[in-house]
Amino acid sequence: MKAMVIVNPSSGKEKANDYAEKIEETLRNNYEDIEIRRTEKEGDAAAFATEACVALYDAVIAMGGDGTINEAINGLAEQAHRPALGIIPLGTVNDFARALNIPLEPYEAISILEEQYLRPVDVGKVNESYFANVLAVGAIAEASYNVSAEQKTKLGPLAYFMEGTKSFLNGEAIKISVEHEGGKWEGETFLLLTALTNSVGGFEALAPEADVNDGKFHTFIIKKLSIPKIATLIPSLLRGELEESKEVEYIRTSYLNVSSNKPHVVNIDGEEGEPLPFSAKVLPGHLNIFVPVIKKT
Repeated sequence: MKAMVIVNPSSGKEKANDYAEKIEETLRNNYEDIEIRRTEKEGDAAAFATEACVALYDAVIAMGGDGTINEAINGLAEQAHRPALGIIPLGTVNDFARALNIPLEPYEAISILEEQYLRPVDVGKVNESYFANVLAVGAIAEASYNVSAEQKTKLGPLAYFMEGTKSFLNGEAIKISVEHEGGKWEGETFLLLTALTNSVGGFEALAPEADVNDGKFHTFIIKKLSIPKIATLIPSLLRGELEESKEVEYIRTSYLNVSSNKPHVVNIDGEEGEPLPFSAKVLPGHLNIFVPVIKKT
């Protein structure tokens, strides 16, 4: 049995190397060969994960923020052999870990690797890239690029919420066309949000019906709103009742084709992605992820 541990040394307030030692110690009970790979630049985590597939590793453990986890998933997705994936969250938001009930405290997250309990999880494919959590288009999505590292450290997920609220008040609606398995939607929107999981931007009730392996995207299109209507929408968002709002179009679908008459960029798992148009589909149960054991009551 072989395992690769992918470490982003700059994550977790520079404590990543300490955590790596603990992971190696934990994995010794189940794996004879353990390789530690440390990233130095963008793209390294994806390349390491693909190497693990080619070399027929049994497990890949990715330790870092959402960007590192996203890269690891991109390295594993659609490979002929896909090792089981472990996630040690060291980021600001850690949406994918939240959705899988993986502890956000690193040593607690490491401890679940002892149990070797796996759960099949959906992965999204957008054009030729892959994602685990969310796609977003619109003023709010673009506002997330303005969140500084200092704001993330001080405020965590709240930093994204604050920037998003400002963009609601100041941003312009964009015109988009959305094809999905139930038909087509066209109109103006402040935000199109497509979630694979229930946790988006640190808010775990945003898409309460979403499960990590239901084979569907849960898409919310927030229509062009006046400022008073924006004020009434925010409580619905926080209560997880967004889909019930008259100002929101809710679509449950296994694929999406989204286009616009202007060159807006899609946000992929919190990172700036490609210009529209894009095509996205769900790869059902595509990766096996180490998660806490579900205790029967």
